[in-house]
Amino acid sequence: MHQHFHSVRLVALACSALFVGLACPARAQVPGECTAPAEGRAKELGCYLLAQTAIARLPARGAYWHIVRYRSERSARADRQPEQTVVRSLGKTWLFAIADRRWRPRHGLAVASIGPLPVPLAAGYTARFMEAVSVSGMQSTIHRHSGPEAWYVVSGTQCLETQTGKQIIAAGHTGSVPAGPAMRLGTLGSAKRQALVLVLHDSSKPWMSMADDWTPKGLCKS
Repeated sequence: MHQHFHSVRLVALACSALFVGLACPARAQVPGECTAPAEGRAKELGCYLLAQTAIARLPARGAYWHIVRYRSERSARADRQPEQTVVRSLGKTWLFAIADRRWRPRHGLAVASIGPLPVPLAAGYTARFMEAVSVSGMQSTIHRHSGPEAWYVVSGTQCLETQTGKQIIAAGHTGSVPAGPAMRLGTLGSAKRQALVLVLHDSSKPWMSMADDWTPKGLCKS
């Protein structure tokens, strides 16, 4: 889900303001590009990096992404264990844990558990956590990941298109896609989409690469 968003409907606006769109000569870009730190972000729309956490070994019974919300950063950090991550994102404090299905937080509100994530065998892993904010008409470039990608949609609705069809995720729900397939992500409806994002990948490989071997059918058009 590398979200170099471009506006399909508003190409002229995209070229002059937030985005470099389809009709522009330059490469499509978005604020943050999923690499700039979320902290101190200057623009609301875009994709930003929250944290990267090294995971030495995954649970033998399958890896799940557990998402827990806390009232304060202090209480979240008091609960944090090794290889767990505390972030401030989308106006709230979260703890992220990569653990087996049975894991439970000591405190906080358990919001979601996504898995088991089909992670290819590797010597070590990186959990790359991001936040994304987009609006109707915005779509990602066509890309793929070296590990599974997962989402928890906080608000709005997103649509993921791959070779096998589309996956629509509404606010309060989760979704994931395995490593490998080419994909394109869009935003549906009038509500602003806000999402927490994970790519759990082999630390020795790039987390994302562009894909030019597949053409979407446009299943995620608004």
